[in-house]
This record gives sequence, C-alpha cells and structure tokens, in this order.
Amino acid sequence: MNAVGHLAHGLWRHPRDQARRHNDVHYWQQLARTLEECLFDGLFLADVTGVYDVFGGSADAAVRHAVQVPVGDPAVLLPAMAAVTRHLGFGLTVNLSEEQPHLFARRMSTLDHLCGGRLGWNIVTGFLDSAARATGAAAQTGHDERYDRAEDFMAAVYQLWEAGWDDGAVLADAAHGVYADPARVHRIRHDGPYYRVDALHLSAPSPQRTPVLFQAGASARGMDFAARHAEAIFIPNLGLQATAALVRRLRERLSAAGRAEARVRILTTAQVVVAATEREAHARLEEYARHAQPEAALVQLASATGIDFARYGPDEPIATEGTAGNGIRSIQEGLARGGPPTVRGLLQGMRLGGNFTPTVGSGAQVAQALIDFADATGVDGFNLARTVTPECFEDFARWVVPELQARGRFKTAHAPGTLRARLRGDGRDHLPAGHPGAAWRRTAPPTTQA
Repeated sequence: MNAVGHLAHGLWRHPRDQARRHNDVHYWQQLARTLEECLFDGLFLADVTGVYDVFGGSADAAVRHAVQVPVGDPAVLLPAMAAVTRHLGFGLTVNLSEEQPHLFARRMSTLDHLCGGRLGWNIVTGFLDSAARATGAAAQTGHDERYDRAEDFMAAVYQLWEAGWDDGAVLADAAHGVYADPARVHRIRHDGPYYRVDALHLSAPSPQRTPVLFQAGASARGMDFAARHAEAIFIPNLGLQATAALVRRLRERLSAAGRAEARVRILTTAQVVVAATEREAHARLEEYARHAQPEAALVQLASATGIDFARYGPDEPIATEGTAGNGIRSIQEGLARGGPPTVRGLLQGMRLGGNFTPTVGSGAQVAQALIDFADATGVDGFNLARTVTPECFEDFARWVVPELQARGRFKTAHAPGTLRARLRGDGRDHLPAGHPGAAWRRTAPPTTQA
C-alpha cells in the first residue's frame, strides 16, 4: 500500500522497515527491482479513499497509529516502477464507485500502455462511509446495490476497451497523413441504470485492451460477481478446511457461470516469517512482535465490520448481531465464528498487528507448508502480506524460493508476454472468448482507403 502502515500495524516502527519512505519514488523503484529479481509475479497495491473512523467514533486512532493514513494514490507509482522493470506485473486497486467509466477507461489504457501490458485492476466497490462522505454522499450505498452499480460500470468500460477501436485501426501512415482509420473507431453509447456514456474511447487499444481483472468478493453477492468477471480472485485465508470449502464454492459458481475452464486463478493471503533455521525464524517473530501494535489492528477491523470495539471491555462479549450492513460481509460473518468474540481474544490473534497467523520456520519448512496448503485447499497461489519491508520479501526470495524451485513448484525465470498471458499460461494477451467483456468485440470492417 502507498502508506506507512498496511496490514501489519506498528511494524513501521521497526528500525529496518522502510515504509516511512513511501513518498520517495526511489523506494518504490528499488522495491520493484527487488521483486523482479526475486521472480515475483507482481506487486499488488491496495488502496482506500477514506479513513477508519468507527473506532471511538473518530479517526483519531487511525491517524495516531498510521492505520492506512496517510495514504497516497497508488496509480501514480506504476509508471515509475514499470520504467525500471521488464516483467513485474502490477495489480492496482481502484474503487469503481468513485469513478466515471469514460475517464477511468482512459487511465487504465494509459497505464497498460506505459507498463507494456503488465496491468491488473483489482475491482472494489468500497465500504467506508467516510469515503462516501468525501465525495458528497451521506453514507455508503448498500452492499448489494454496490454490486448492481458495478455490473453497469463493467458493461460501460468493456465497451470502451473492447469495442472502441478495432484491431488495425491505427495505421500510422505518414506518407498519406492518416494516423487512424475513422471507420474502425467507434462511438460508444451506453445507457445503463447508473452510468451513461456517449463518447469515443480516447486511448488506442493497449497491449491487453482490458487489464487483468482481480476481485476479492467473498460474500455470496461478491462471489457471483467474481465468477462472472474475475480472472484472479483473492479469498481470505480461513484455515485449511474453511479455505478449501470456499474454493469449492467458488469453483461451483465459476462452473454455473460457464467459466469452469477459464483458468481463473484463486489466491489467498500468506504472512511469512522465515530465516536460515527454525530457531532463527522464531527469534525474528519475537523481534517483530515487540514493534507491532495489535490495538491498531482493531481500528481497521472496526470500520470493516461496523463495530466500535472501543465500547467493550477486554473480556466483554462483543455483539455481532445487527452489524452495520455496509461493511465487508465475509469479515462480518467470520468474526462470530466459534462464538461471541472478545477484545482480548481478537488481540491475541493479531500478534503482528494484523488478523493473520504467520507461517514461521526455515525456508524448507515454509515452502512445504505453502505447498501443503495449496494442495489441500486448491488455491493457485499466495498474496504475501508484508511485515518488515523490503526485508520480508528479500528473506522469502533468499530462503523460500529456492526450496519451492527444488520441489518443482516455482519458476526459474520470468516468462515473456503480458501479465494476462503469463497468469493464464496460454500466451493470450486479451480476454478469452466466453468472458462477458469479450462479447463486445466487433468484426473489423475493411480499411478505408486514404
């Protein structure tokens, strides 16, 4: 995240953590180089456009502990990182509820051009009332209506990306003074329940046309949306059995949506603390824990669930019934799993300042744990949550990657091509046939004579 603190709250205080340099472009360029050299597939950038102000009824705790504030725009980082890398993909979170399709489509096409076809978009619909108030609304739109709005938004941007310019529309014919064939550039007219567009797409087609589509909905409505649109789906790490059950439900929804064979990648979160030996790894865990602030994690969780944990004593049962309906449904539903939670119990599960159980051990132990988890649950890969950065990624590359490679479970070199081609593994740059976005493509007419 383009912020001091992301999901391991308090670790910005660690003397080796570099996140306080998030306003320094050289920090991001060095991080991008490091990840590419370590053969990571991509850098995923989360974002919020509001503040966490449910805890204690204000944003004071979030500001005090740098709970995702200050936070900078992630999109402006991409060209700087793309300029110093050739293969690293970039996943960019943008809340469509705060965008207009016409200008958003141009921005994504521009970034995909500048990244050389390495752009992915994480589709989010928002949940923070503070973000809604910042854009003039009284409160956030209801959970399911946000997905209705998202469907209309997707229909509009698919048309701009896929139907706005035919293949071969750009002629660049200097001899005749014709840059593009007007017969192959089409006016998009979309009149939906939430969005209206009457425009030419201002960007010529980028290498992927539509960026790779990521989505993280784990509610029933969110999973239906993901099954229809997503090419890579983030799911919460709920432990072995619950994660496996969630993967099965997603695969069933993908099948029902006619996308069972669409090579949709399902990813979950992993937080890793690794060193040369198991003993050293546990010593590092203790060192990190001394700098973490689990209490700050409650600030984020309060806004995600709509529950003000500041109102409860350490061992007082937390009422989860009647939770505010605009939060993240999967977190709301998971909070009460196993009985009413308490503040003390929640804090005990947030040792590194986030709601994760870290995988700790030597490189061989961590590698085998990740393989076993993937095999048992059916996930395709992991989104590594940072601890002390960039140390945590360098440690993973030093100790874990060679062990994964030795087991035949990690690449030894970057594959060529766009982000979509590499994630799918079939060399295709554009949305595959059968995806709802691909349905908008046109059959190109003959080229107009100059």
